[in-house]
Amino acid sequence: MNQQATEQSQPAAQVAPNYFTVQQFTAKHPAFPLGTLRHQIFYENTNGLKKSGAILRNGRRVLIREDKYFAWLEAQNQGGQ
Repeated sequence: MNQQATEQSQPAAQVAPNYFTVQQFTAKHPAFPLGTLRHQIFYENTNGLKKSGAILRNGRRVLIREDKYFAWLEAQNQGGQ
């Protein structure tokens, strides 16, 4: 089998989503203070953050999926326009 046929038959490698703890997220994105994120996570059921899929819980650890969080944030911003 030639190399080109092998490359075409294999699916493209998927990139793993970036998950961060709340502390890691605030360190990477200083525009979002720790208190702000905790407030948003506390009210995730009413503000739509839970529905967006941006928050993942593993036991007591709360992880934020970066791409979905920013998509949720953009959607919040569009509501006021």
